[in-house]
Amino acid sequence: MGRPNRATRAAITQRRADAIDLKLAGVDWLTIGRKLAADPAINSDAIAYPQGYGIDKYKRGQEPPSDKRLIELACKDVSKALAERTTALDENADELRQLMVERLERLFFGVYRAAIRNGDYQAIDRAVRIIERSSRLLGLDRPARTELSGPDGGAVQVETAGLNELERLINLAGGEGGEG
Repeated sequence: MGRPNRATRAAITQRRADAIDLKLAGVDWLTIGRKLAADPAINSDAIAYPQGYGIDKYKRGQEPPSDKRLIELACKDVSKALAERTTALDENADELRQLMVERLERLFFGVYRAAIRNGDYQAIDRAVRIIERSSRLLGLDRPARTELSGPDGGAVQVETAGLNELERLINLAGGEGGEG
């Protein structure tokens, strides 16, 4: 079949955006499928939606997609559109992250020279802070390991509690020198 042309890709992108908008508005999957169907006989607006669901069948005069198939197509569109948006956001975030790293590098070199040449403690402090920020930005820091322990370092007992019990425990912890 081959890659769709630019106009077809634009129509599919619009259909996916419409599907997301409808889902965000709380519209159910079948209604989305019918609203975006190519065949006016099943389209809820009684129009031929451009590059709508079942467009190939509609062009050939075949039966439109079933309700189950419309639901599947609407779900697929929303999933693909969200994945594309996530990819675009990730790419934009990567570009912004790289820009920030470059800015920090420029700041670092000026501060580093002052720290090395003059032994300037304030410049040393700034250089360390820039290094720390760069490391966090690039994900070079290892996550801190956190462990919870019960009384005397033993295991934490986990049990369900109602609201009254939780309030009692919070008040009890506050009264035993905890921060509150």
